[in-house]
Amino acid sequence: MTTAPPAPALALVESDELVLMRESVRRIALEFGHARFAAIGRERGSATELWRPLAEHGFLGVNIPEQYEGGGLGLYELAIVEEEISAAGCPMLPLLVSPGIAGTVLTRYGSEEQKDRWLRGIGSGREYYAFAITEPDAGSNSHKLSLRASRKGDGWRLSGSKTYISGVEEATGLLVMARTGEGPNGRGRLSLFMVDPDAPGLTRQRIDTALQAPENQWTLYFDDVEVSDDRLIGGEGDGLRIGFDGLNPERILAAAICNGVGRYALEKASAYANERVVWDQPIGAHQGVAHPLAEAKVALEAARLMTDKAALLHDAGADAGEASNMAKLLAADAGLICLDRAIQAHGGNGLSNDYGLADLWWIVRLLKVAPVSREMILNYVAQHSLGLPRSY
Repeated sequence: MTTAPPAPALALVESDELVLMRESVRRIALEFGHARFAAIGRERGSATELWRPLAEHGFLGVNIPEQYEGGGLGLYELAIVEEEISAAGCPMLPLLVSPGIAGTVLTRYGSEEQKDRWLRGIGSGREYYAFAITEPDAGSNSHKLSLRASRKGDGWRLSGSKTYISGVEEATGLLVMARTGEGPNGRGRLSLFMVDPDAPGLTRQRIDTALQAPENQWTLYFDDVEVSDDRLIGGEGDGLRIGFDGLNPERILAAAICNGVGRYALEKASAYANERVVWDQPIGAHQGVAHPLAEAKVALEAARLMTDKAALLHDAGADAGEASNMAKLLAADAGLICLDRAIQAHGGNGLSNDYGLADLWWIVRLLKVAPVSREMILNYVAQHSLGLPRSY
C-alpha cells in the first residue's frame, strides 16, 4: 500500500521563521527606498544595489535546491520575498523570470550538467536569466510561435524574433522557446534552449514604453544564432509542456507584486487620511474616503489568500493552474483598486512624484495584461473550471 504525499496546508498564522524573513526582506527594501527605485526607473538605470543585498542574504534563490546554492524552500517563500520588496515600493520584475521561470524549469527539467552550469547563478543571485517566448504575431497563442530552430550538425540554428523580453541588458542567459518541427493540427513542436545574450547573430532593440522600471523591454532578432545540443532543456518538442511549468510561478509572482504594491498604497493612503485635516477632522473620518479604502483592503486580502493557495499547490506538486490564474487575476484587479483609491485619497498630491504613488500605476497595469491577459484567464476558468466550450 502506497502512502499519498501530504496535502498542502495553508497556515493562517505564519511561523516565526517566515515572519522574520518578511521583516528582513522589508528592511533591505526600505533601506533602498521607493524614491531611489523610482528615480532609477525614470532614468532606465539598474537596481543592482537592491538586488545585491537581497542576493547576499540568500533571498533571491530561496526556491532553488540547496545543492545549487539556493535556500531549499519553495515558491511560497519566493512569493513572500517579492511581496515584501513590492510592499516597500520596489517591485522587481526579474524575480518573476530568473528564479521564478528559469529556476523552476532548470530545477525540474535540466540535466545535472545544466543545473550545475546555470542553476548555481540563480540560487546565489549572482546571475539573472531572461525568458523569451513572446513574438510579434503570436500574441497569446503559443502554438503560433515562428522563431525556428533548425538542426545543424550536433547543434541548432535559431532564426526569427521575440518581443517584449524583459531585462535582457542584465541577463547572463536567455531561455528561448523555438519551433523545432510541426505537430498535429498545424501546431508547432516547440523546444527550449539556453542562449547567450551576446551570441553571434543575436541583436536587440529597446522598446520605448510608459513603464518606469529598472528593467527595459526588448525586441530580439535571431539571425542564424547557433547553439550546441547541450543547451536544449528537456527533450526536443517538450518545450511547451516544460515552459508552462514555469508560467504558473510567473503568474503567482506577478500576483505577489500586485499584492505588495496594494499593501504599499493602502499604507500610504491610511497614513495620509489620518494626518490630512480639511474640515476640522482627518479626511479618513469621512466615509467617502474611508469606505473605498476599506473595500480595497477586502479585495487585497482575498487576492493574497488565493496567491498563497496557488504557491502551496505548486510547491506540493499539485495542479496549480486554476489557482495561479485566479490569483493573478484577483491580485492585478486588487492592486489597481488599492493604488487608484490611494491616489484619489491624496487628491492632487496623489499625482505628485513626491508622494510615490502614481509612478507605480504602470507596473500594476502591465500585470493586468501580462504575463497573461485577464481575458485569457477568464477563458481558462470558463473551459477548465466550468467545462464550457472553447471559443477560439
